[in-house]
Amino acid sequence: MEPRFVYITTKNEKEALKIGKILVEERLAACANILPKMKSIYHWEKKLTISNEAVLILKTKSALMTELTLRIKSLHSYSVPCVVSLPILEGNRDYLSWILAETLPE
Repeated sequence: MEPRFVYITTKNEKEALKIGKILVEERLAACANILPKMKSIYHWEKKLTISNEAVLILKTKSALMTELTLRIKSLHSYSVPCVVSLPILEGNRDYLSWILAETLPE
């Protein structure tokens, strides 16, 4: 069981707040951080798209990634939301232990 950062993009800050709050309440994530405004450039449905989005960063553990991803997909407005996780390799051991303690047991 290892701690993870989960990077998610949302259509706006309101959606990021909604998703983040639910996931922390349900203990699928220990913490949610929101970066309210970023510009994204990507191809979607054969068109170059430039849009404003918000970033939602979660702290969780690897054992919850399947359940977390399914829950995000059920709450998200995008048909194919960006949900990617990165392992946390090093850091404040007390903080990393807190992430593991504040999320659902395996």
